[in-house]
Amino acid sequence: MSDTAQLTTATNASDASAPVDNSARNRLVIAILTVSTFVVILNETIIGVAIPQFIIQLKIDASAAQWLSAAFMLTMAVVIPITGFLLQRFNTRPIFIAAMSFFSAGTLLAAVAPGFEVLLVARVVQACGTAIMFPLLITTIMELVPAATRGRTMGNISIVISVAPALGPSISGLILNTFNNEWRWLFILVLPIAVAALLVGGIRVRNVTTPRRTKFDVLSVILSALGFGGLVYGISNLGTATASTISLTGWLPLGVGIVGIALFILRQLPLQKRDGALLDLRTFKSRTFTLSIVMFVISMMAFFGTIIVLPIFLESVLHLRVLATGLLLLPGGLLMGFLAPFVGRFYDRHGPTGILTTGAILTSVTLWCMTMVDAHTSVWWIFVAYLALSVGLAFLFTPLFTASLGSLPENLYSHGSAIVGTVQQVAGAAGTALLVTILSAYQIHPVATGPATVASTALGVHYAFLTAAIISVLAIPAAFFVRTPALEPGAPAPVGH
Repeated sequence: MSDTAQLTTATNASDASAPVDNSARNRLVIAILTVSTFVVILNETIIGVAIPQFIIQLKIDASAAQWLSAAFMLTMAVVIPITGFLLQRFNTRPIFIAAMSFFSAGTLLAAVAPGFEVLLVARVVQACGTAIMFPLLITTIMELVPAATRGRTMGNISIVISVAPALGPSISGLILNTFNNEWRWLFILVLPIAVAALLVGGIRVRNVTTPRRTKFDVLSVILSALGFGGLVYGISNLGTATASTISLTGWLPLGVGIVGIALFILRQLPLQKRDGALLDLRTFKSRTFTLSIVMFVISMMAFFGTIIVLPIFLESVLHLRVLATGLLLLPGGLLMGFLAPFVGRFYDRHGPTGILTTGAILTSVTLWCMTMVDAHTSVWWIFVAYLALSVGLAFLFTPLFTASLGSLPENLYSHGSAIVGTVQQVAGAAGTALLVTILSAYQIHPVATGPATVASTALGVHYAFLTAAIISVLAIPAAFFVRTPALEPGAPAPVGH
């Protein structure tokens, strides 16, 4: 054999043995998942500014209207635990197609809904798709992105996870103002975007994970639904029921929820020993993961509750138009998006403790300042306060996502992302229900516009923000103990890490 032939053979052998560079494929998959997740998560809060219009046009009260948001988040909390199983059992592409199909179908149903009941069902169908997309994105990133650069990547993803909900009210205000307060356009305009994402993703998304056989426990799903459903439903009804029915509509479902969650946990403990748990609770052996979950609960309760309550205050008390309300909240969402990549880079260099502590303190201080709002509060004061709150939350979300999941071994990524997503949505639904329940307890005649109604709404908003401020204080001490994860993929499961 000639030298040239030998060289060619050696080169071909070297090429065959060289690892395949999948970086371009991975970037494309992450990009498609990111854009699609932005679209579906946006719908969590796109109806926030429209709640006064739902109350008037659908002839419902504030407690009923908030279920259009709470039911969305509650459904996600029930469905997300199942994704831990789905992400292990099935490939990336079919999971993506199923998620976007659910979301597109729900959006179409919402656009043609004749009344509140059908609209509520449509929101539930939408949420089923959203619930799958969120952990799919997070788990894919944890498997494809090296630990050293996860902070930067999660910073970009935080633009989706935190900015999409923050931009919801602004986009909603613009749409309602353009289309004469007709709420159907909130869904009509999203539908072609969702369908386009489904078609493009169905063609371009590639399978990037390796499925494996896992057991599906139906009883765990039932207990999960009873637990999280009862918890949020009970919270939303406490304070709004009459004295004669409060035990049935408030405390009873709340008790069912607590018992359901306790039984769910007891069910998972033996199942996880043989890798059959719907949610593997061994993730909580990581101290960093556990503390991050605690901070998630507090932050999401304040975040989603504020997004719902603040538009009600601006429109019902300060008498801002829907468009003005949306534009007032827009810079806060944009600021969160602008800061997210910088927060991610800071995390990669310095770890989570310092920036989490700063974010927790700033968020709490801002919420305490917002307890002082009344009918005479300046719109510009609200604008500055919301900007400060956005900065505080931007300092929290990226480090929490990165540190919590980064502290887990690779085999628990799907369970960790499902737990984070579940807790995020339950906390968001509970925060929304709790703050609106407090608001409704003081509000009289929510559809009326007289001085008494304005005064009662302002008082309700004051106590709603006071509740959020008290809860936010609990995040401050937890922030001091969140450390940079030392665990790399393939390492043993952490204990007290």
